[in-house]
Amino acid sequence: MSSETTEVHHEAHGEHESMTRGKIWKVFFVLLGITVVEFIIALLLVPKGIVPLHIANPIYIVLTLAKAFYIVAYFMHLKFERIGLMLSLIVPVLFIIGLILVLTNESHYWIDLRGTISGHK
Repeated sequence: MSSETTEVHHEAHGEHESMTRGKIWKVFFVLLGITVVEFIIALLLVPKGIVPLHIANPIYIVLTLAKAFYIVAYFMHLKFERIGLMLSLIVPVLFIIGLILVLTNESHYWIDLRGTISGHK
């Protein structure tokens, strides 16, 4: 009985053994650095007019996607999974993001069209 429990414990531990404390701390400091950069941009650079808001917003999006990558890849262990599982998660998310972008563009069209019909423009 004790050999069975040792085998099961070893298999469960071996699944994610490449995630060590050192890597966890490294990812933590990367996430901390990205967050600090976001706060510096939001609290110092944008209010003082050093970085315009139309430039800061894409920077926020890129930094947020980088943080999401690190969280999903390391803390949710997706980086250590097989390519099939990764693709089955990533491809639908990309389609959803594309759908959101298309619908946002469409909504602006309908708002502009409604304004020209009613004579407000």
